[in-house]
Parts: sequence; C-alpha cells; structure tokens
Amino acid sequence: MPLKLERRTDSPVWYLRGTLRGVRVRESTGTDDRKAAEEIKAKREWEILQGSVYGIKAGGTFLAGVAAYLENGGERRFLQPLIDHYGATPLAKIDQASADDAARKIYPGLAPSTLNRQLYTPLAAVMNKAAEHGLCSPVKFKRPKLPKGRVRWITHGEAHSLIEACADHLKPLVAFLFYTGARIGEALWLDWRNVDLQRGQVQFLDTKNGRDRGVPLHPDLVAILANLSHRHGCVFRKPGRWIVPEGSNGREKIQLLGEPYRPLDPDDDRDVSAGDRIKKGFKAACDRAKISDFHPHDCRHTWATWHYQENRDLNMLMHLGGWSSLSMVLRYAHVNVEHAAPSINKMPSIGSSKAKARKISAVKLAKRNAT
Repeated sequence: MPLKLERRTDSPVWYLRGTLRGVRVRESTGTDDRKAAEEIKAKREWEILQGSVYGIKAGGTFLAGVAAYLENGGERRFLQPLIDHYGATPLAKIDQASADDAARKIYPGLAPSTLNRQLYTPLAAVMNKAAEHGLCSPVKFKRPKLPKGRVRWITHGEAHSLIEACADHLKPLVAFLFYTGARIGEALWLDWRNVDLQRGQVQFLDTKNGRDRGVPLHPDLVAILANLSHRHGCVFRKPGRWIVPEGSNGREKIQLLGEPYRPLDPDDDRDVSAGDRIKKGFKAACDRAKISDFHPHDCRHTWATWHYQENRDLNMLMHLGGWSSLSMVLRYAHVNVEHAAPSINKMPSIGSSKAKARKISAVKLAKRNAT
C-alpha cells in the first residue's frame, strides 16, 4: 500500500507512515509544506520500489545504503538528518572528511558524545551494512575524542538532605535512584507490574544494553514505595493538580494522581535525555540542599560508589548496575581508597630514627637539583 502523510498534534511537520513492499516507514519529511511533503513521499516510495524490483544495488547511493540497513533490522533513530544531508550522494564519496563536514553542518557546536551518538554511530552503521551488501568499500571513521568519564558522588548525609529538599512528587523517585542505581529512564517509566514489594525486588526490562535485570530493594525504599497512593501504571509521576470537592466550602483539597512522564520521542532526534524530564525540579532541590555540580545521573554514580565502599565486589556491582564489562565499573574502585589507608599507615613514620638517617635536607636537595 502507498505510504501516508500524517501530522501530529504537537508538530506542524508532515510525517511518513506505513509499510511498502515489506519496508516499514516511520520518519519525518522535515517540512510543513504539503506539496513538498508529497514530493518526498513519492521519492521515498520510488526508492523502496526500485530496491524491491531491481535489488538494493540499483542505487549505490546513501539512500540505498539506508534501505539496506533498515531492511536488515537497523535502528531508524537519528537517520533522518543524515538522509536530509546526504540524500542520493554516492556511497563512494562518503569518507572521513565528508563525515566531519556533516557533523559541523548538522550539529554545529554540540558535544563530542552527542556527535558520536547521533552522527558517527548511525553513519558508520549504514556504511557497514552497505559494504556488507557490496555497495561500497568498508569505511572506518575516526570519532571525536570524548572527555574523561565523570564520577560525581555525594555522601549519605548529603543524599538525605537532597531527598528532603525535593518536591513531594520527586522525593520517592530520587530515593529510588540513590538506592537502586537505576538509569533515569529505567526509573521514570518503571511499571508497578515490575515491582514486588513483598519480595523486595524490582525488575528493569529492555534496558540500555538489551538485558533484563533484577535489583533487590532496600527496606527503607520498600517503605517509601508502599506509601505511594497508587498501584497501577507508572510508579513515578508528575505532581497531580489539586481540586476542591463539592460541598467542602474550600476547607478541603484533594490532590489527583499525576500524569506519567512523557516518553522519549523516537521522531525527535533532540529528545534523547530522560533526565531532562526532571532537570528543573532536581536542580531546584540541589540548590536548596546547597549541593553543587550534581545532576540526576550522578545518583547512579553515588549508588555505585556506596555499593563498592560497603562490599568491595566489582562483579556484583556490574551485575546489579547492568554494566556490560568490569572496565566500566573499575572507576568506582579507583575513586574509593579508604580501604587502602591501613596499608599506607604501616609505612615508617617520617619522624622515626630510621627515616631521619635517610633524610636529606630541603636545602641540600635544592642545591643538588640546581647543579
């Protein structure tokens, strides 16, 4: 069946929807002009039909590479800006210089991590699949250098102050982040069906690395969750509005159940951070608690740091946190050195007689270095 043009209620842009010759299409046309959108639809239908009748090799263009990628289970997200930029560009012309130029034009001034995620990774995926199908030679892209990984954590006392400084609807969510190590999205869209308060467990399904995992719930966290007023749908919600019941003469107010947090929009390449959903309220709580340079994802770093401090078990930490390799959790061991203090304290005192016999005065050392 032909593709259809649709509009969403929150955007003036036309979107392509439908399935043609087994190819599922769900993408933005990038325009609010109906005539231009019709032309884009016709072009997209032609590309799919060409690939179906003559084979993918008929094109040899970036669009042909995209078709090969998507028809073999590729991820559609972040492709549209690349399609708009490259279009029918021959695959043979897409190299390192071309990729760097696309990064500057499509995402000017954005961080290396964003460029890696939204441009170099999907571009490399398309080119690799095109090479597998004989459409071009393999291309290896050099990616922007990422800054050193951030490990920001706070103490138990600071975490308690932060939770207390949160608005009522945020308190259980932030406590959950501190005591499960959940990623923000795993927490925001957690369903009650995956929470077992009696057994004290929570399940995170379809996580970032594709693996499901379970995490035990701290007894204090079980109590916090048990006090929530609902047991269906999303566990954590926005604040509900207050209403005055009829006949109460304004003396009584009831707060309705809040709406769930809006999921990430797969059609919006800028909507990639679950933390943005609580960024404003979380920042306000940090300000009230006088905690600086602390972001929602740092709750996960804090949980991991606490866990390692108490257990010294990197394998268990990797399992509970859902990391795919030990190298990703070693940083929490590197920043935790309290357990090494006894080994340092066993060293001879600088003031001991043995140390004094080997001591070189600062004046003599300075003269030696000057010669």
